[in-house]
Amino acid sequence: MWGLFPLYWPLLGPAGAVEILAHRVFWSLITMVVLVVLVRRSGRLRAMLADRRIRFILTLAALVIAVNWGTYIWGVNNGHVVETSLGYFINPLVTVLMGVVVLGERLRPLQWTALGLAALAVVGLTLEYGQPPWVALVLAFSFGSYGLAKKKANAGAVESLTFETLILAPVALGYIAFLTATNDSAFGTNGSLHAVLLVSTGIITAIPLICFGAAATRVSMTTLGLLQYLAPTFQFALGVLLFREPMPPLRWVGFGLVWVALVIFTVEALNHHRRQLRMAAEASAI
Repeated sequence: MWGLFPLYWPLLGPAGAVEILAHRVFWSLITMVVLVVLVRRSGRLRAMLADRRIRFILTLAALVIAVNWGTYIWGVNNGHVVETSLGYFINPLVTVLMGVVVLGERLRPLQWTALGLAALAVVGLTLEYGQPPWVALVLAFSFGSYGLAKKKANAGAVESLTFETLILAPVALGYIAFLTATNDSAFGTNGSLHAVLLVSTGIITAIPLICFGAAATRVSMTTLGLLQYLAPTFQFALGVLLFREPMPPLRWVGFGLVWVALVIFTVEALNHHRRQLRMAAEASAI
């Protein structure tokens, strides 16, 4: 779903990136409140709000995801789709690094091989730009930090996202009100379809983030990190094939190395899972 986002955000012009971000936050909150009621999570939400530690961690998560959202919207709407994909190629490395350094997770030999190939690919793609890819770096480190915060909070996906949007909503609503008061708002001034698209940012945001939040508490940071190469692969393809952004040969090389790394990691993970099942079966037979 995240890989298809470059098709959606350009539809929201002429609204600027900050206005789109504000609407994204506000309508995401409305969406999540409705969802909390429908799935009967209000009790869990209240219990989570009573935990000071979780509130603090999720407040940090809200701040870094706001930076991530705003940077991504700006990048996609300003001709940097390929660079945003580079950010999410780098992001799994940041996630894996956090898993190893902060959480003490360990990599198996073939996982190190996959990580090394991915690192080589990202270095090559970065050097090809000829300058620091600031959009990519901000996206990588902000989303890596978000994933770590979700892991540490270990809260329900629906409840935690509701809290995060609740934290950001006052600023978002204030900015929307300011634009409306100064007649600079794009909402309602560009036709009904445009208004509907802005409102739908809540649903567009909530669904993949709920999936991510649920995954972050169920799988290792290492697995979560490396599998996140799927989204930038789609984004990269859209940037090159649909938006016709430049595609020098070195970028093709980096793209290929990433896929090789994914194949190695996937095959190793499947083999490891089979070994674990076999060992468990042997232990139960004794």
